[in-house]
Amino acid sequence: MNAPQHTAPLGRIAAEGHCGARSTQGGLRPTLRATLLMLLGLPAALATVTIHADLWVLWAACLGGALALLAVESLIILPGRSVGVALWLPETLYIGEDGVTTVTLTLPEGRRLAAEIKLEAGPLLAPSGGVIEAGAGRLELTLSPQRRGMAHVHALWLRWRSPLGMMERVARVPVDVQVPITPNVKAVKAAAIRLFQSSEFLTGLKHQRYIGDGSEFEALREYRPGLDHRAMDWKASARHRKLLCRQFRAERNHQIYLAFDTGHLMGEAIDGMPKLDHAINAGLLLAYYSLKSGDRIGLFGFDEQVRLMAEPEGGIGAIHNIQRRIATLDYSPNETNFTLGLTHLLSKLRRRSLVVVLTDFVDTTTADLMVDNLHRLARRHLVIFVSLRDPTLNQLTEAAPSGLSALHQITVCEDLIRDREAVIKRLSRRGVFCIDAPPSGLTVDLLNRYLEIKRRELL
Repeated sequence: MNAPQHTAPLGRIAAEGHCGARSTQGGLRPTLRATLLMLLGLPAALATVTIHADLWVLWAACLGGALALLAVESLIILPGRSVGVALWLPETLYIGEDGVTTVTLTLPEGRRLAAEIKLEAGPLLAPSGGVIEAGAGRLELTLSPQRRGMAHVHALWLRWRSPLGMMERVARVPVDVQVPITPNVKAVKAAAIRLFQSSEFLTGLKHQRYIGDGSEFEALREYRPGLDHRAMDWKASARHRKLLCRQFRAERNHQIYLAFDTGHLMGEAIDGMPKLDHAINAGLLLAYYSLKSGDRIGLFGFDEQVRLMAEPEGGIGAIHNIQRRIATLDYSPNETNFTLGLTHLLSKLRRRSLVVVLTDFVDTTTADLMVDNLHRLARRHLVIFVSLRDPTLNQLTEAAPSGLSALHQITVCEDLIRDREAVIKRLSRRGVFCIDAPPSGLTVDLLNRYLEIKRRELL
C-alpha cells in the first residue's frame, strides 16, 4: 500500500515542515538549444564583416534580439513556487520485486508543463525517471530494490523548459524518507498457495490417509480389501470380534533450523540479486510451508561470528516474526567461520532437529572445514546442505570457444564445477542431504527434499 510521505509546493517546503528540511531550488540556465543559437552567431558575424565592415550593426542587432528572446523566456517560464508536488512512497519494498512511487504535480489554472522527474536515492535503490506532460498530472516511477536494508530517498528533482525551449529551470525537493527493504514474503505466500494445490505437498498439513504414510497413530478402522495387512491390530480385532487395522498420520511438530551463511561469498549477485537473498526467499518458503504443516522453525545466522539465534516457533502466525528477524541479517565482507558457527549451533540444539544450512563455497581447499563441521553436525541431527550454483558456469562450459582466452576460461569453469561435485560427494557420503542448484530451481529442490524426509520419517 502506498502512503503519502511528502507533499509540498516548490519553494515553500520549510513552511510545510515535512522531514525538517528546507527546499533547494536551482536557478535558470540556458538549454543546449540556446547555446547553439549563440554559437551560430559567431560565423554570422564573421560573414557580415567579410562582406562589408558596416554590416556589423546587423550582427549586433541579431545578437541583441537573441539576448532579448532569452530574457523574455526567463520571465515567462513557470516559477518553482507555483508548482505543487506530492510524492507517495510505498511503506515497504520487497527484494526481487519492483515498487511504485507516484508523483503528482499541481499547477496554476490554465498553465501546462512538461516536467522531467527523477528521484535521488541511496545505493540500495535504483529509481526510474519520467516526464509529466499535463496541466496537473501524475507519474508513476519504478523503484528497484538492490539489497535488503533501509533505503534512503533523499530528494525529488524536477526540470522543465520555457515555451520555446531556450531556458530551463531545475528544482530540488528534499524528501529524506527511509523505506525498509525486506525479504519478499508476498512472493513466498503466492508460491506456497500454488504448491498447496497439489496433494503431494500436503504431507503433515492435514491427516494423511495414504497407505504407508506417517508413523503417528490416529485411529482404528475396520479392515477393507486393499488396506495394508501389516497395519492389522490383532488384539483390538480379538476384543471387537472383527478385523481392525491401525490408521496413521504424518508426524508433526518437528524442529527445523534455517542456518544462513552471511559471509562475503553470499553477497555476490546471481541473476541481479545477492545469493543471500535467494537463500532467504527459499528459506522463507520452506518456513511458511513447514509452519502450515505443524512444524516449528528456528533461525541461525553466522559468518565470522554468530549474527542471529532464534528459538523455534510454531503456528502460521510465526512467519511474521521470522521475516522480521531474517530482515536483520546483513551482508558481511568477512570470511565465514564454519567451525565457530556450526559448533555454536550444535551446542544449542537440545533435541534431534532438521538443520538446513544455506551457504556457498568456491573450491575443495576452502571447503575442508565446512565439510568437517557439517559431518560433526550430521552425527546428531539431520542436515540439508544447500549451495547456490551460478548458472553462468554451465553456460560458459557449453559455449564453443572463440579463441585461446575463451578456451582458458572454459577450462577454469570446468575445474570449478568438478570441485563443487567433489565436495557434494564428500558430504553425501557423510550422511548430509545435498542440494546444489541455481536460484531458479533452488526453492523446488529444497521443498522436494523436505517432503522426502517427511515421507520417509527420518526425523
